[in-house]
Amino acid sequence: MAIDTPVKTAAGRGAGRGSTGRPARPAGRRGPGSRLWVRIVVALLLVIEIYPLIWMFLTSLKSNDDYLNNSTWSLPTTWEWGNYTDAWTTGHIGLYVQNSLLAVLPALALILLLGTAAGFALQIMVWKGRSLTLLVFLTGMMVPAQMILLPLFTVYFQTGLSGTLWPLVLTYTGTGLPLTVFMMATYYKTVPRELFEAATIDGASILRAFWTISLPMVRNAILTVGLVQFFFIWNDLLIALTFTNSQDLRTIQVGLLNFTGDFGATRYGPLFAAICINVFGTLVIYLFLNQKVMKGLTSGAVKG
Repeated sequence: MAIDTPVKTAAGRGAGRGSTGRPARPAGRRGPGSRLWVRIVVALLLVIEIYPLIWMFLTSLKSNDDYLNNSTWSLPTTWEWGNYTDAWTTGHIGLYVQNSLLAVLPALALILLLGTAAGFALQIMVWKGRSLTLLVFLTGMMVPAQMILLPLFTVYFQTGLSGTLWPLVLTYTGTGLPLTVFMMATYYKTVPRELFEAATIDGASILRAFWTISLPMVRNAILTVGLVQFFFIWNDLLIALTFTNSQDLRTIQVGLLNFTGDFGATRYGPLFAAICINVFGTLVIYLFLNQKVMKGLTSGAVKG
């Protein structure tokens, strides 16, 4: 019984090789030249991102005379570490950070609790009018904050809330809910509805299904939305400047304005020290949570 054996020809032996006899490079593989360009572009982007932070830190260690009389890009003549002490004590940055936390944390807790519950109700539960309700929340995203400041100021003044941090907490909660509800409703599309149907058949209530099933499954999404809202609220200047009428209630963004004295005189060293405290503090929070944020963003990009 004869067995057919393939005949190797010169063309067959040369298959898969280039004209020089070397193995042909796969179409998707890039050469070392292209990888070098990628590294150069990444290095340039790192310099663009990191250099302003380094410059800001070095400027925070300069005296006023050093900043005004020498080059802006020069190193400090004398390293004024006391600028950070002046910013924290004399500039009252410690008080402003405390006020910011007292306004941000309660507002953030209310936003996440109400926004997550609303997203669950709008996406998982079945009831009449849920599409219209979601549309109402989306309409809230289109209202500029400048339009509601004066009416809210009147309401807070008449109800006796002026002179406290409650106007900030309530305003941040109201302005942050529309985006949070929309994002959480989108994230809940990735959660299989069969899980809640099975829990209902087993006798679980809606409240228990919300706490024990939905929240663990969207925890990365909650963290992502919470971090986005945290940066929005923490960096706010307009609302805080409108509703804080005393120095004891100012947040850190409003407090940075105090470093400009009479006739426009500015203490540049303590000012940049205060900015560094603000920027690097929030940067550490983001670097610590960025992996979970990426997971939350990718989970929201998948539509179930």
